Amino acid sequence: MSKVCSITGSKVTRGSIIHRRGMAKKKGGVGRHVTKNVPRTFSPNLHQRRIWVPELKKFVRIRVTARGMKTLNKNGAYATLKKAGLVPP
Repeated sequence: MSKVCSITGSKVTRGSIIHRRGMAKKKGGVGRHVTKNVPRTFSPNLHQRRIWVPELKKFVRIRVTARGMKTLNKNGAYATLKKAGLVPP
């Protein structure tokens, strides 16, 4: 299953880690030097949740990020899920 939020649509993004070696000058070394850029991925903060929708009188299972859960709490379950296309209008 893909790592995509049902509400916000946020997904895995790519970036890099900068590898450095040496000791900092202020700690008594000769300085830090960049040796390599290593690719990595940034994953969204996803959670599997069952959301009760009072208008439909049933639970809906979704994969949602922490930001998506804040959106659900603020705007209400039915309105948010309807806007995301997860429940019938």
